[in-house]
Amino acid sequence: MPSHKKLGEILINEGMVTPKQISEAIALQAKEGGRLGEILVKLGYIEEEQIVVALSKQLSLPYITLRSGKLKPAPDQDLDKIIPYEFAIRNLVLPLHRSLNSLTVAIFDPLDLILIDNLKKITGYDINPIITTHTDILKAIDDFYGKGRAYREIVEASYKIEEEGVTDTSSEDVQLSLDRLIAKTEEATIVKLVDLILHQAIESNASDIHIEPQRNKISLRYRIDGILYEITPPSKSMQLALISRIKILSKMNIAEKRLPQDGGFVVNFNNKLIDLRVSTMPTIYGEKVVIRILDKARLPLDLSKLGFLPQEVSLLKKGLNFPYGLVFITGPTGSGKTTTLYSAINELNDSSKNILTVEDPVEFHLDRVNQVQVKPEIGLTFANVLRSFLRQDPDIILVGEVRDLETAEICVRAALTGHLVLSTLHTNTAADSIVRLVDMGIPHYLISASLRLVAAQRLVRVLCSCKEPYEIKDLSIFKGIKLSTPVVYRAKGCSNCNFIGYKGRSIIAEVVLVDEEIREAIYKNYPPEKLLAIAKKKGTLSLLESGLIRVAEGITSLEEVLSKTTF
Repeated sequence: MPSHKKLGEILINEGMVTPKQISEAIALQAKEGGRLGEILVKLGYIEEEQIVVALSKQLSLPYITLRSGKLKPAPDQDLDKIIPYEFAIRNLVLPLHRSLNSLTVAIFDPLDLILIDNLKKITGYDINPIITTHTDILKAIDDFYGKGRAYREIVEASYKIEEEGVTDTSSEDVQLSLDRLIAKTEEATIVKLVDLILHQAIESNASDIHIEPQRNKISLRYRIDGILYEITPPSKSMQLALISRIKILSKMNIAEKRLPQDGGFVVNFNNKLIDLRVSTMPTIYGEKVVIRILDKARLPLDLSKLGFLPQEVSLLKKGLNFPYGLVFITGPTGSGKTTTLYSAINELNDSSKNILTVEDPVEFHLDRVNQVQVKPEIGLTFANVLRSFLRQDPDIILVGEVRDLETAEICVRAALTGHLVLSTLHTNTAADSIVRLVDMGIPHYLISASLRLVAAQRLVRVLCSCKEPYEIKDLSIFKGIKLSTPVVYRAKGCSNCNFIGYKGRSIIAEVVLVDEEIREAIYKNYPPEKLLAIAKKKGTLSLLESGLIRVAEGITSLEEVLSKTTF
């Protein structure tokens, strides 16, 4: 690494400061101490990011920022033990990843050769430095050694308590009195443990937290981009207090452990309010808890930003522009149907429309939309709410899911009497929705008369920027898909994606706009494959074709698409 130049020389060579400004900063440094770069920033002569960019260019070193998501140490590598917190905060360094004999380290001052030599000695690794700003590295150090260390300390403490025999909450057979249990849930250790579990999951962009009691331990897992990942769990001794704390926050009955319960609460995370939906289920080893994380900020609720191709967005918008009729979004659980529905409502939402929704549960609150949460235990079912909706002068009705014949019949009747009705079904493809409705008991002639659009969708994981190219030998699967080159991409893994190879998800879809020809085919009871063949002539892509286009564009991998479209 060419490091014979000093910071002042580099900044002058780059034209970012003048020799006079450097002299003034050096004089102030001699008087007050500190780093030259920090003094230049303090004097207002330069921005700290400009300094880092100049160093990156001059020293040919990578430059990363906190907002890129890459300034995040790899999990399960004991990096906090390789470089202790005291050394990291004193010298502004952060270990990111170790591999064989090398350690990648984010560093604020790459010109400090003594520091890099010390790092090599105390870690025993060759050092690969990466540059970042003073502000970013301070925040990243706090995130890693602060919350991460606090969580590890609590987990270790919980096992220590268990070893010492203080295990009065380890078994459902040990019944604490209600007052004692409530007191236990308010202890600092339990409060902090729950907070850290929630914050760690939100920071990891998890959609769900699973806390699962087992015979001799607790299992803790986060669902990230559709896949469940094991997290270091607390001791079994914390089980009852941990679950009770979550139930208290969710306004559940902590004395009731025999029946499932639902609840929820809101947390403030980085000045954002995030809704948490909580469900408990009794199992043979205690209550299992699932927490759904509903972060509105992560969902754009804009059809054009969900990952649909432009031609798919065009078909969706045409279907939504009908004044009345049925619009169905289909797919398995966890395929993003609700998000697409909310985005569609957002597209249609203006002061001239009366929009009513019936949902189970209401996941997001929308302005100017009248949302109803079903409560079957008091008779507030989908069907009963829908009947009332028809007397509320609606323009647009959203039904969370069509589950039975009664709900389906009311939806069809509403669609045929001048209302636009949006809902979801659990089917594999768009054309299969016709079969599902017929199986429910809706006649073909009513489906053909009311249906305006049906879209099947899946969520595929998006390749991280560390993706690696490879050449496809057999191109037959890409028949009909324009490939500029036989080179596509597959997952690799880096610290940015926690060595998974994927980061985030996108939609692939099969969107069928119902015109006269398709309406007639539905009326004549054509099989699903014939309906899709007609739709493809009009611009519809099958789920596989939609996915292969994303593969050709380098957005996802072939393996990921095939895993979601082969059924």
